[in-house]
Amino acid sequence: MKILIVEDESKTGNYLKQGLVEAGFVVDLTRNGEDGLHCALTEAYALVILDVMLPKLDGWKVLQGIRNAGKDMPVLFLTARDQVEDRVHGLELGADDYLVKPFAFSELLARVRSLLRRGSKSKESEFMQVADLELDLMRRRVTRSGKRIDLTAKEFALLELLLRRKGEVLPRSLIASQVWDMNFDSDTNVIEVAVRRLRSKVDEGFDRKLIRTVRGMGYVLEDSACD
Repeated sequence: MKILIVEDESKTGNYLKQGLVEAGFVVDLTRNGEDGLHCALTEAYALVILDVMLPKLDGWKVLQGIRNAGKDMPVLFLTARDQVEDRVHGLELGADDYLVKPFAFSELLARVRSLLRRGSKSKESEFMQVADLELDLMRRRVTRSGKRIDLTAKEFALLELLLRRKGEVLPRSLIASQVWDMNFDSDTNVIEVAVRRLRSKVDEGFDRKLIRTVRGMGYVLEDSACD
């Protein structure tokens, strides 16, 4: 699942991003309201974490822009403005939750997961499946033929990306940007190693192989995949 953070305080923004990435989410971070609104309107996010006091465009206007565009993803305000009228104003504009700084990351993560559950429109949005492989997005669990598969946060994010784009060959550059938030470096084998480890957990011991390497192009997950 992909989350957008709009936060101009560098320390807070980096802290949030690192924590959410470690929890298994794909995260974009922007530093001002204009960039935040642009990202929210042009990318598909499961949730937005939004500060109020932002350069160029404040959080109130960003939220208004999101809702006026018909976007219904959950929005969590994270701000030092702790007056009751501020909270009421944010909720009236269409925010789904309001958390005051300073905050405990464990509470923020619990609220994020709660909002994502509430924002799920159907079982299909909480679970992803191909063949006998199933991802429980809320509980961050993976099973195949009913057998639990333990993945790291990065492995889960990689598998989720492959599942969301199943049948499509994903180049290493795309995987690098979406899962590792980095530009692809042809001299590193981090992606090859990660895919190899994921394949050993997901495909090893099963007759039907789901993850396939397309030589010179990238990787694809599909029901008919075979080595």
